[in-house]
Amino acid sequence: MTSYRAADSKREEFRKYLEKAGVLDILTKVLVVLYEEPEKPNNALDFLKQHLNASGPDAADVEALKLEVTELRLKCEQLQEENNELRAKMHALEPQAETEIAEN
Repeated sequence: MTSYRAADSKREEFRKYLEKAGVLDILTKVLVVLYEEPEKPNNALDFLKQHLNASGPDAADVEALKLEVTELRLKCEQLQEENNELRAKMHALEPQAETEIAEN
């Protein structure tokens, strides 16, 4: 009987530890999300792993993405400038083309 109480006590301690650390709350929330999924995923374990990955992306990934965004914004600005220049050239050539057509 004593070993039963000791095991029960250890279990209760562990449960309190998980509760204090927020593990039970997070697990409950993820399980509720899985329960409320209209179409259950084929692999529930992968679903749990994906939803438990609350730490977010790695700092290196974030930095690489920020650098890529900066580069793409620069490229976009360059392309917009080029587009504006080409449009201006096109508009400058349109009156010439119209007068040549009218002369023929």
